[in-house]
Parts: sequence; structure tokens; C-alpha cells
Amino acid sequence: MRIRRFLRHIFATRWALRSTFNGQVLAAIERAVRASEHQHRGEIRFVVEDALDTVALWRGVTPRKRAERVFAELEVWNTEHNNGVLIYVLFADRAVEIVADRGFTGRVEASEWRAACAAMEQEFRAGRFLEGAVTGVQIVGRILLKHFPAPGAHAGGDRNELPDKPALL
Repeated sequence: MRIRRFLRHIFATRWALRSTFNGQVLAAIERAVRASEHQHRGEIRFVVEDALDTVALWRGVTPRKRAERVFAELEVWNTEHNNGVLIYVLFADRAVEIVADRGFTGRVEASEWRAACAAMEQEFRAGRFLEGAVTGVQIVGRILLKHFPAPGAHAGGDRNELPDKPALL
């Protein structure tokens, strides 16, 4: 276990997370998810976690492995068209991971998801969390629109299968 990472996670408090991802930022993310989902049949779930616990750190859990677990725990995979996408932010590491359901297999290259993560991480490093989060949702939304188009999706009968409101873990 790297000591710097351990210290980042120890000092990434719930208070720091809530002051960074405050009500204004969370509301902007929710609006961005809702607006995006009106353009396609995909489902976006946005989650921010403050830090990993010491056991996970000791075991070397990566942001990717944690994101995959959160994807399963929140049942992002449980959508009618297998088109759920998790945008996961590990606040202590300033790391972003995107986990997409099997409906995207063979359709979307890993490099497309990675580009969305990189765009968000760049904004986060500059301290622009609202801009980074909304940019990430918009990029993911464009990918979903390309593969699961449905103008006026939720207004036209496509049900909202995952919460639009971001989750703080």
C-alpha cells in the first residue's frame, strides 16, 4: 500500500466531499442526467464516494474494481435494454471510472469511455467539480444517443429505470 494514497483516503472526509459536491453541484448533475436521458434510451447513474476503507486500501482495491462493485450493488445492470452506465468518482483519488452494461459490448470502444473519464479528471484536477461532472454526463450522453437513440425518451414512454439524483457514498 502506498503511503500517499493511504493518507489521501484518511483525509478525504465526508465533510470535504459534501462541501465539494454540495447541493448546487448535485442539482446540476441531476439536471444534466435528466436532460441527457430525454434524448436516448440509456440510463446514467452518477456516484461519488469519499474514500475507501483501510481494508480495501490494504488489499489494493483500485478505483476500477470498486466501480465494478458499486455497479453491481446499485444494480445499474438491471435495465430493460442492458444499457445502464455508471459514472463513478472516487473523491480521494480524484479518479473517474465508467462501467457500462453488456448492451454496449462490441459497440463502444474502451477508449471512448476513457476519454470521458479523462475529461472529467482534468476538470477535477483544476478544482472545477461542477463543470467536470456535467461534462462527463454530457459526453456519456452523446455515446448513449449514438447507440440507443430515442428522441423524447422519457417523455415518450421510456421509463426512468435508475435514479437521476447522484449518490454520495
